[in-house]
Amino acid sequence: MDRMIYTALNALAGNRDARLSQAQNLANMQVPGYRRDLPNDGQTRFLEQAGALNVRAFQVERGVTRVSQTPGDLRQTGADFDVGIDGNGWFFAQPDGGAPALSRRGDLRRDIDGTLRNGAGDAMLGADLAPIVLPQMRSMSITDLGEIWIEPLDGEPGETVMAGMLATVGDTGDFALQRDLDGRIRGEDGALPAADQAALVRQGVLETSNVNAVEEMLTGIEHQRGFEIGMRMILAARELDEAGARILQAPAT
Repeated sequence: MDRMIYTALNALAGNRDARLSQAQNLANMQVPGYRRDLPNDGQTRFLEQAGALNVRAFQVERGVTRVSQTPGDLRQTGADFDVGIDGNGWFFAQPDGGAPALSRRGDLRRDIDGTLRNGAGDAMLGADLAPIVLPQMRSMSITDLGEIWIEPLDGEPGETVMAGMLATVGDTGDFALQRDLDGRIRGEDGALPAADQAALVRQGVLETSNVNAVEEMLTGIEHQRGFEIGMRMILAARELDEAGARILQAPAT
């Protein structure tokens, strides 16, 4: 009978993890370029008893968090510092004190020291994977390849120079991407694909997150029903166990 209870408890643990991923997705629904977390199935561990595996299995939170590859919608803003990738592809960004990562976030700004950063504060990386530093300027334009052309503040009116290039990668193919412990997207063991400048960059747009509120709501209803079924299984197992115990009881004298 306890096997039935372990099965139900493991199902409830998986349901809990799915609800955590759903809460993460809904909390970041308004974050530009956010990629939806996919369900994490975790791993299974079997209880060892007397040197042999036991039939009792436990759900263990050890699986990696994969992210959805579905692009979000591109919303026109007209701002020079707003960029988005049309179709597949990623920017390269680096958090302070962290390792480089991939990002779809394109709400950029020029920091006080000239470093180009996104809305999360991560430094945008150039083709050499070094942070992009922009001088004072009158205007800025970004090409489809990610080239940054500026009109320097100390230059002649109408004079433009190339101040950097946003490092991008196009279709990552079979490169497995996951959300790392710091919330950034990298490959296994922190590996990243090589920058190939194959992504199509658009200026004056922002990509919305790919979280669908209706889909998350329907998924939440399914999770609630799954939780109720799991609780019913546990209650049924308790009733069966109590009934079996009463049968084995010695008759009253």
